[in-house]
This record gives sequence, structure tokens and C-alpha cells, in this order.
Amino acid sequence: MSEAFTTTTGTVLAVCRNAEPGLPKPVVDTIHLLADLGVEGDYHAGKFVRHRYLAKKYPTRRNVRQVLIVDASAFQELAQENIRIGPGMMGENITVEGIAIMRLPEGTQLAVGTAVVEATEVRKPCQQLNGINPSLLNAVTFKENGKKVFKAGIMTRVLKEGWVKAGDRIAVLSSKESTAEVVQQVLP
Repeated sequence: MSEAFTTTTGTVLAVCRNAEPGLPKPVVDTIHLLADLGVEGDYHAGKFVRHRYLAKKYPTRRNVRQVLIVDASAFQELAQENIRIGPGMMGENITVEGIAIMRLPEGTQLAVGTAVVEATEVRKPCQQLNGINPSLLNAVTFKENGKKVFKAGIMTRVLKEGWVKAGDRIAVLSSKESTAEVVQQVLP
């Protein structure tokens, strides 16, 4: 695990799902994560990429952008810029607190609820965010050392099927241990 982690566990604040494309995703009571597919009933679930731009360009590309996780601390930072949003408004499926999601490297495995997901990439947000607030895309995109950096969540793929609801624990799994061993230790 990286030294950048200050906390390796957190809490799920909200779960969201929408059968249609677009923002926001409504908050729901629970979501069912399906292995290598995504959130059951969500537009972005599927074997092949479902994000409209990528699906048009690469229709047979494997879907590794199945579940979007956003750190609620982003909402507090955005509020300082007079952008007031909450769970689901950035299109996320899972909103969490207490864990620095944006610091997780690709390949990090997370136990969330009774499921396990793997970070596949930092989310590169699109113009749809400006439908929520005209300044939102610029507020979550900035330059650091001459390189574009995004602060709009991480994309994950589902490794182990399970259920997730508000109040559930989210935990970084050690990459040195097998997922099965760690899941037994972390999950109730």
C-alpha cells in the first residue's frame, strides 16, 4: 500500500443508480454489484464499455469503467467555490467519506459492502457535469506540474459480486494478500 494513504477504511454515504444515461444519478437504498458487469440496473453496467463516447468509438472494448466512486470531501471543496452538489450529482454510483479515493493507484482493490472492486482509472469528466453547474467541469479539472489532473472520482470494475448501501464500510485491501483472505477479514 502506498504511503499516501492516511486512512484505509471509510463509510459509504450514498449509493446511486440510473437506468438512463446522464446526470444526476438518483440516490437509492441499495445497489447490487455484479462481477465484471457493474451496478445491476445502471446504464453503465455491461460486458462492453457503456460510456456513450467510448462505446461509439470502441464498441467491443471491455468495460472497466463499471462503478464510479466519489469522495464526499469533493463536495465540501466545491462548496468553497460556491458549487453546491451532493450524492449522485457527479454521476457516481457510490459516495464515500473517510478514505482518500483520489489517492488510490490503479489496481487498488476495495471491499465495499459485501462486494470487492478494483480501481481501473481516474475518472476523466466530461461536459455533462456542466449541466449540473456551469462551473463544475472546470472546478474538478486543474493543472499540476503542467499536467491535467481530475478530481471527479475513480472508475472501478467489480471483482466480487455483492450488495452496497449507505452506512456500509469501504476498505482498501492489501495487494500482498489474496483478495479471498482479506475479504474474510474485512467483511462482516
